[in-house]
Amino acid sequence: MSADIQDTASETDLENTASEPGSPETLEPTLTPQEGITQLGQRAKKASRKLARATRAWKDRALTEMAEQLLAKTDQILAANQRDLERAEQNGVAAPLIQRLTLTKAKIADLADALRELAGLPDPVGQVVRGQTLPNGLRLRQMRVPMGVIAAIYEARPNVTVDIAGLAIKSGNAAILRGGSAAEETNKVLVSILRDALHAVGLPEDAIISADKYGREGAGALMKARGLVDVLIPRGGHDLIQTVVTESTVPVIETGEGNVHIFIDKTANAEQATEILLNAKTQKPSVCNTVETLLIHKDAVTQGEGVLRALARAAVVLHADERAQALIPDLETQPATEEDWATEYLDLHLAVKVVDDLDEALEHIRTWTTGHTEAILTNDLANADRFVAELDSAAVIVNASTRFTDGGELGLGAEVGISTQKLHARGPMGLAELTTTKWVVHGDGQVRG
Repeated sequence: MSADIQDTASETDLENTASEPGSPETLEPTLTPQEGITQLGQRAKKASRKLARATRAWKDRALTEMAEQLLAKTDQILAANQRDLERAEQNGVAAPLIQRLTLTKAKIADLADALRELAGLPDPVGQVVRGQTLPNGLRLRQMRVPMGVIAAIYEARPNVTVDIAGLAIKSGNAAILRGGSAAEETNKVLVSILRDALHAVGLPEDAIISADKYGREGAGALMKARGLVDVLIPRGGHDLIQTVVTESTVPVIETGEGNVHIFIDKTANAEQATEILLNAKTQKPSVCNTVETLLIHKDAVTQGEGVLRALARAAVVLHADERAQALIPDLETQPATEEDWATEYLDLHLAVKVVDDLDEALEHIRTWTTGHTEAILTNDLANADRFVAELDSAAVIVNASTRFTDGGELGLGAEVGISTQKLHARGPMGLAELTTTKWVVHGDGQVRG
């Protein structure tokens, strides 16, 4: 909305309708999952209407308050997180999920910093996408407006709780969060803190609601909550994402898996290639923008050998085809199979293949990609241009790490996810991607002939 329209709702007006403090669990009677999700959706929808009228300054105060309360209650968050970690270890949860689940003081400080960064970003709500005055005198504006109620289903990622809540508040949306049983204790504390922060600045607490208490059945009900949930965003592994995509009747923004590729062309800088691969594979291997398959041009022997030896020294397990094995015959590798080309390891494993030329590299990527991120390392401008033009992924990178496919790194602030679909949003989704548009038409008595 424009500033004059957006500010018509005073803070006193909204404060008089803000909810009382307390978590959803303390306010709800015992309900079936279907009934519970319906009630949560109704409350979130009501809160979203109030939040849509809040000024930027008011929303930014909420984000700053969230950041301050996260820092003030760090010990409480870490204690809850430790309970989740102990349970996960007892249940034999895989190491990559344990890594995602773990919070530290530094990570909580980073979450607080991300909220403050969001507060410093422009408010997308009210931005005019386009506008004009027609010959008949009608004045048109197509403006960004909040989606309404955003739901998210994710697993073992307590940082996502804060990221999505912050993005939702800044973009004027309410958020219903289903964070999964692995992070149940951590998310319960985080949601309580975030709701308290909203209450402290007079915004409706129900703009952030957890659906965790209703378990898997609740997640299923959330997927069917048409009319209450405006868009649903899944974050997680293949099975979770595909379940949400195939079973939901509400609109879904698909955040896809990251079977990410890097191609080392024959003209690539050897030192640069080593630095990029080490960063793309080892900096944080449990995330979706880490590289999972390395393709090496047959004439990039020097670059390929140097990269593979550096990765092996960094404890990366190499799943190499025969020609890749020949580059490092003295090192232990595992033979690559077709399953490796399709695998998103999310761990210190890497599939490696030597290809004859750019054409074979492009064909391999088109066969196995999930449409997330692909990169080429080259000093050949024509090859770089072909790579960018012919690959249909959400992000295509030349001579840089795939780890840059990230909302924060691309200047969007925190991200709600990385979309691998094409409609509405694609790539890292920041504030603008959590809005839709509305046509506002002002006339002076015009009628259509």
